[in-house]
Amino acid sequence: MSTALRSDRIAHILKEEIDKLQQAGSLLIPKEPGGWWHQYVCPHHHTELVFDDGQVDAAEFACPHGCSIEGEAYRGAWLVFKHQSLARVALQAAAVYAALGEASYAQLSKRLLVEYAEQFPLYPVHPEAQSWMLKGRAFHQALTEAIWSTTLIRAYLLLRDKGVVFDGKEQAAIDVFLGLLAGSMEEYRHILIHERNNAENNYTAWLNASLSCVYAARGEQAALEALIEGQGGFKHHLSIGVKPDQFEFEGSTYYHVFVLRAYLIAAEMAQRFGIDLYGVTGAEGQSMRGMLEALAELADDQGALPALHDGPLARAPYAREIAEIAEQGLAIYGISGLAPVLREAYRQLGAAGGEQLEALIYGTDERPQAPTAPRASRLWPDAGFVIGRVAGNPLSFLADFGEHGGSHGHYDKLHLTLMHPAQTLTPDFGMVPYGSHMRKSWFAETSSHNTVALDGMSQAPHEGRCVRYEASSDGKSVYAWLQSTEAYEGCTMNRHLLLTDEWLLDWFQVELAEGARSMEWWMHPAVQPLTGTLEERDEVYTLRIQEKDASELTEQKHPIIGGLVPDAGQVQLSYSLGENTTVFHTALTEQGDEVLAVHTPGDSIDPSQPLTAVLHRRNDRRADFIHVYRADSSASITRVSKQEIEIAVPGQPKGTSRIQITEDKGLIFR
Repeated sequence: MSTALRSDRIAHILKEEIDKLQQAGSLLIPKEPGGWWHQYVCPHHHTELVFDDGQVDAAEFACPHGCSIEGEAYRGAWLVFKHQSLARVALQAAAVYAALGEASYAQLSKRLLVEYAEQFPLYPVHPEAQSWMLKGRAFHQALTEAIWSTTLIRAYLLLRDKGVVFDGKEQAAIDVFLGLLAGSMEEYRHILIHERNNAENNYTAWLNASLSCVYAARGEQAALEALIEGQGGFKHHLSIGVKPDQFEFEGSTYYHVFVLRAYLIAAEMAQRFGIDLYGVTGAEGQSMRGMLEALAELADDQGALPALHDGPLARAPYAREIAEIAEQGLAIYGISGLAPVLREAYRQLGAAGGEQLEALIYGTDERPQAPTAPRASRLWPDAGFVIGRVAGNPLSFLADFGEHGGSHGHYDKLHLTLMHPAQTLTPDFGMVPYGSHMRKSWFAETSSHNTVALDGMSQAPHEGRCVRYEASSDGKSVYAWLQSTEAYEGCTMNRHLLLTDEWLLDWFQVELAEGARSMEWWMHPAVQPLTGTLEERDEVYTLRIQEKDASELTEQKHPIIGGLVPDAGQVQLSYSLGENTTVFHTALTEQGDEVLAVHTPGDSIDPSQPLTAVLHRRNDRRADFIHVYRADSSASITRVSKQEIEIAVPGQPKGTSRIQITEDKGLIFR
């Protein structure tokens, strides 16, 4: 399909969407400013509340489970979505006009822009914003205002590009809006960069993006150049806000996308002055291309991005953000590995054919095809992630050993994500909206991740390290030795991950300097584990949470639904990922070990739908948690000695391997 035909088809679909909103009478600008969107979450089910952009106004807000919620905080959050949706309509109407030439859509876009410009000075600098926020006018946060403003100004620029004229009164209102916006964005940049010494903040990237749009709209090339070159500007932020291995410094996939999208908007504005930022590199080689390539490599086989640290597992606004940067990554840089990422984003939006605004504005000639060559293993030494992939084995892994990640980090060092082409089996389940108490009572805690906790307590915020990473020259194995020494006082944790073309070995050693403690190895599958006999257990797992500045621990109880019965020193589990697709899991057990099934909250999309986790527990000073995963059939583990195990694949005469663990080299595989 040619670009023109594809664009025409998408433009007509987007036109119909606008028509429905006009017929509903919903394209009216609220006179009230928005609040904080993270409060748009059900206090009972902890799911995001439903937003319908066809509503004119709302005072009651629906939970997907049928709750009806009222209150100022919820209304303020609803208003955030309403303002953002109207800004999107302004840009969408401008894009439809650009594609189809129908003047009524230019007039609609223009009306929304002028009405917002006239209303903006009437919004107060938000009196109800939380104390830690940089306050906006149209929203609690200036951050939200910066993002919203880039959508409006891009609509304004697109209309101007297509010859739409604003009369004197209309332009005067636009000029006042741009002036007020520039003043607040410049003030907040000064606060972040000079008063708080926090130039690397993801916030800064969006203040820069908003100002870039303002300067482009006002034709102020010198101001834009100063912004690009100055402290905290585009080039400086790229150098300090992104690690040399191309990942955003907080180690969060969501905030990586968030910052990258701001960079791309700034680059789009700079291009209007003939300034090319698309090829700019930071002080240590950081680049937008590198950031996009990192996402292509991190995505699972379906194209879904992992929810590392804070960020949603999946939500429509995030999928649109992913689509926007992926379309540009394909069009500008030709990164074919982004094709599955884009396809998955559109799948989540119910637009398999790319019938979205992002495709109309940034889309390429043809629908992109994913690369056919298998992706290799990859170590991100600065960000602290490692991916293991081996040709011939459908299983792959992603592990996290890097920095905590500041306010967006989780207590999750040595977390393991196990992936299969059919489905990611043990994902990081993401983060609920920040207005939910489950942000701190579950989703950030160690026990909600696939790693080890002690005594129900979470790890301290810290950074682990990769002791050894090695991909074999023949491509048949990859080994990662990850270590943590600061999670708990006097505790050393070593996670050894060995992926071959047959299986994945996870050998997790925990050693304490003194005293026995409850050592708790967790695995959280996204599907129900199929187990053998479960012994009934009348007990609960107690998660102990140390709240900031609190003298006492908060406790959360999670029911233990049974203990798994070992057979010849092993526990066998399996996970069905669809028709004829099963992953088998073998756990080696020793005297004193317990392997338990625990009911936990669900994922961050819907925590109210419980999942069943696997807890391998031992009370001692030292523990070896040895687990093997294999697709399609099981493998068995035999303990040969304290330092050596044997893995056998039934039915394969040469399918037995010996693995030795050593202090200096880690695992030795033969």
